Amino acid sequence: MELTMAADELKTVVNRLRRAQGQIAGIIRMIEEGRDCEDVVTQLAAASRALDKAGFAIIATGLQHCMTDQDGRPEADRDEMRARLEKLFLSLA
Repeated sequence: MELTMAADELKTVVNRLRRAQGQIAGIIRMIEEGRDCEDVVTQLAAASRALDKAGFAIIATGLQHCMTDQDGRPEADRDEMRARLEKLFLSLA
């Protein structure tokens, strides 16, 4: 399955990933500075949510493309694509 996304969808996902990247860098600094573990865990949770949102956006786009590109595909191909998307979705759950 190719990652084909519209430019605005791709930009949103990349922005989420860059935000998570910055949060993770901040978390590393917090740990190195000996910051309070509650603050570190709070930031870890925020970074995790950002990554999850990016993953869900990618999966939602894949689902959208699959739903609109089903015409003419054999049922076996649709079933395989559905199974693959379901596996991806569950990997984020």
